[in-house]
Amino acid sequence: MKQLSLTDSFEKHRKKTRKEQFLEDMDRIIPWQGLVDAITPFYPNPQGAGRRPIGIERMLRIYFLQHWFQLSDPAAEEAIYDSRAMRRFVGIDLGTEPAPDETTICKFRHLMEKRNLGEQFFHLVNEYLKENGLKVNRGTIVDASIISAPSSTKNKKKQRDPDMRQTKKGNQWYFGMKAHIGVDTETRLIHSVAATGANVHDSVVIGNLLHGDEELVFGDSAYSGKGSAILEAAPNALDLTQRKGSRHRKLPEADREFNRKKSRIRARVEHIFGVMKGQFGFRKVRYKGLEKNTHYLFATCALINLVTAKEHLLKQRGTLQG
Repeated sequence: MKQLSLTDSFEKHRKKTRKEQFLEDMDRIIPWQGLVDAITPFYPNPQGAGRRPIGIERMLRIYFLQHWFQLSDPAAEEAIYDSRAMRRFVGIDLGTEPAPDETTICKFRHLMEKRNLGEQFFHLVNEYLKENGLKVNRGTIVDASIISAPSSTKNKKKQRDPDMRQTKKGNQWYFGMKAHIGVDTETRLIHSVAATGANVHDSVVIGNLLHGDEELVFGDSAYSGKGSAILEAAPNALDLTQRKGSRHRKLPEADREFNRKKSRIRARVEHIFGVMKGQFGFRKVRYKGLEKNTHYLFATCALINLVTAKEHLLKQRGTLQG
């Protein structure tokens, strides 16, 4: 727990907000030391006289705030000054020091992107969860969702992001990227992630979303007919993706009933996208280019797994409040 400031002692009738509780919970369950160790080899370590760089863990905490609350670099600096809960999470006392400025925050984010630390974080978090009893089981749900990008050409270069693509879903056109995930059926943790342009069909990357030891694979009708790709990636897997009919051949009632039964499990993946787009606000791309947004997606999925496993981890630490 962070040390209380002088102001806290005078706030006699304060009520703990949901944001404060969320940040306190995440502070307890995030494996800070392991993540800091991953950044340390790439972080500036100047010798001799001069101003020392801000601590890695402090910058990492600000980086996570940007994910949780959809904050740009300037907005992150302002939010720390504005929010007592965020200052306490980061560990800043304005009575003794200022918050890191937006340039410092931007440079740290660029370091993360340059070294592809988002993907490394994703694997480190999953290993941490495995060590705490949350192992990948024998079932996987695959799904994909479109992350929109600005389609306007009213910018300096008079063009849209060249890495983003256009696709039609139903009668609606979308422009952006597509987030593909493989989710464990039991723990509901993401174990595989891929990112493509929005025009890439969901089923194209199905092999990248399986860990290989599956016995059951669930997916919506977009993955229908990909049994051979599933068997190539997971030889012992049973294809339980949704069956679909055609314009000239209606789906038999038995298959429709089986689809409804499979949907009860397949629908669990929607909760993950609910956290990604609803709670974390990742409905639109954060940056220009597929590479930066893929990095952001991996880091987001690592944090989603921690949120999904939050109650389990808090119970292990004996800190879950009734």
